[in-house]
Amino acid sequence: MRLSYQYRIKPTTEQKLKLNHIRRLSQYLYNKMLGERLSWWASNRCYVNACPLVDYVDSCPLVDFEPLTLRDNPTYYDQKRLLPLLKQDLILVEWSGELLDLSEPYSQVMQDVVKRVDLAMQRYIKGDKDGKRSGKPRFKSEATYKSFTYTQVLPNWLKGKYINLTKIGNVEIILHRTIPEGFTVKTCIVSKKADGWYITLTLEDKRVPELTPDEIVANWENSTGLDAVLHENTFLATSNGDLITARKAYRTNQAKLQKVSSKKSSKRKGSRSRRKLAKQSARIHQRIARSRKDHHYNTSHTLAKTGKRVFFVEDLALKNLTKRNKPLRDDKGNYLPNGQSSKSGLNKSFQDAGFGQFVDILTHIVAKTGGQVVKVKPNYTSQICCCCDNLVEKELSDRIHRCEKCSVVLDRDINAAINIKRVGLDVFPTIKRRKGKIVVQSCAPNSTLKEILELTRSLHRTD
Repeated sequence: MRLSYQYRIKPTTEQKLKLNHIRRLSQYLYNKMLGERLSWWASNRCYVNACPLVDYVDSCPLVDFEPLTLRDNPTYYDQKRLLPLLKQDLILVEWSGELLDLSEPYSQVMQDVVKRVDLAMQRYIKGDKDGKRSGKPRFKSEATYKSFTYTQVLPNWLKGKYINLTKIGNVEIILHRTIPEGFTVKTCIVSKKADGWYITLTLEDKRVPELTPDEIVANWENSTGLDAVLHENTFLATSNGDLITARKAYRTNQAKLQKVSSKKSSKRKGSRSRRKLAKQSARIHQRIARSRKDHHYNTSHTLAKTGKRVFFVEDLALKNLTKRNKPLRDDKGNYLPNGQSSKSGLNKSFQDAGFGQFVDILTHIVAKTGGQVVKVKPNYTSQICCCCDNLVEKELSDRIHRCEKCSVVLDRDINAAINIKRVGLDVFPTIKRRKGKIVVQSCAPNSTLKEILELTRSLHRTD
């Protein structure tokens, strides 16, 4: 079993200079190796249906003329073999005029940089398991290249409250939680954040098996439906009738962040005052991210302690929900209102809530208790009555679910959460469209509907 623990380190002033210098050398090597890969990729490819190899050999970029062979693609091992040659002499950076000595960092740190370049190119060329390719790898600036890795950590590196980093020295580490007995440190990542330096230790104990949750048969008693809410101060609605309060970390600090950002934009680029304000802005963003993450962990632990083993959540396409509206033009080419000004606030609220991160954290927390999180399609869950399957059409501004057929009145988000649970249990009615009209075909067992009716009536009873 493998774990990752992150600790804060307190390097001295001299050690901070060394850490920043190693980070600068790693950044230069990353950009150099990535430039070689992208250069080959740009100059050694042409379209299959427009290759000039037959008629115009001289103009084909795929050919070296003596002899006619394809150029070699720089691979991970080819670039790794260049490292000893790059360490033999100083390297001149043309745009800055500085001389860099790549022999100063630890050899494994430089090898890991080459590995990062290879992984970035593989994601760009091959894509992930679903066939989705990431964007073109970008060159890293000093602000975006924030970490370097020691791929092999010896047992004697960690002694007491110090960790011995090769070519840096003994650095003080704050062990706010002890390393579990039997686990050994395999790798460590040194990273720089807005408030200082941190180190992430990868721990391993082969005697502890990996967590493999048991198969769970979901039923009405051991499951809960969760509906994402973006209304006022509500973050989440559960099928048990609970409304969980939102943290709204970004909205709370938005005025403070805007004040610092406006001051920073008025300062000259490269000036000391601008760098100082940039650090303040980074600290505010860090506090926002930490506050949001803390809220997600607290909410996940609260839900896990309810005793439920299966949690049904909405399968939201968050990337599509936060997209900008397409521009609209008239016949003369003039731009027309497309509703983006009102949607910008919704996009900001979605990103501030962080539902994607919450689902990942909830999955991790629930898995420790032997449970599981299941994503379901939320189609029509807010428009159907959870008691009688009656169609109750609502606008987004309608926050109360009122069913005239069964006289049930309750919060629309709780109604949606119950329906999400029904979708997960496969007792949600079948929805069909006929000539633009929605037709509901009930398929839920009577016993399940009775349980839903008793639950909703216990929450909100009409007079």
